[in-house]
Parts: sequence; C-alpha cells; structure tokens
Amino acid sequence: MPDKKTLERAEQDKREGKSPGTQAGEFVREEMDHIREGKHGARSTKQAIAIGLSKARRAGVKLPPPKQGAASAETRRRAKSDSASASKSRNPSRTRSRATSQALKREGRSAASPTALSRHAKAVARKRTPSQRSAAGRKAAQTRKRTA
Repeated sequence: MPDKKTLERAEQDKREGKSPGTQAGEFVREEMDHIREGKHGARSTKQAIAIGLSKARRAGVKLPPPKQGAASAETRRRAKSDSASASKSRNPSRTRSRATSQALKREGRSAASPTALSRHAKAVARKRTPSQRSAAGRKAAQTRKRTA
C-alpha cells in the first residue's frame, strides 16, 4: 500500500494537470526511498521502476500499458490487470504478498543508488533519437516555473 504522502502528491500532480507519467513518478520515487531505507531490495533499477509503476496503476493513475514491442506480452498483460484492479478493492492474498516481500528482501540495495539510476537514465536516453530527446527538453522548458 502506498504511503499517504505519495497518494497526496500524485493527486496534487493530477489537479495541476500533469501527465499520468509524472503522477506515477511519485510512486517510483517512493519505491526508490524504500530500497534506500533498506525496507527491501530490487534486482535492477528497471525492476524497482516497474514496481513503482505497478503501484501507481493499482492506486488509480491512468497510466497506459507499454506499447506492443516495447515490453513482453506478459508485462503488458500484468499492466492491464493492475489498471483493472484499481477499481476493485479486493484484499491481496496474504501468502502471496508475504512471498513477494520475502523475495524482495533477499535482493540487493544498489538498484536505487545514484550511480545505478544515472546508468539506467543514460541507457534509456541512448535508445531515443536526438529529435525525441530535443523535443522532450523543449517540453520540459515550457513547464518549468519562471522566476522573475
């Protein structure tokens, strides 16, 4: 279950008209904090991000599943089911929940380190074309708050 603060921040982002990706970023941030605190670990930065996105979908963030070819069919199916489970308020299976927690506790904590995050960001950026990166930069500049 996400922290109350995280849900509030995501709700604030939604009110401000920010994209679902930005709203989901709050959940990813929370996940990184959990790993840094030692609550649990993750096998990779990619897994840590995926856990955060899954939590966001379950919390009701309208985040679409990854496009075909961008992720495996299994991942896309899981994302669709996470989004669908947002409306239902069923309690998760205790046994399954504990098994997941125990498995994550055995994983390393370096997935949320600044070095790992930087490496991941650069790898993801390399997959994008220069024009896509430039467009993202222009869009970011427009949303930046002006200080007069």
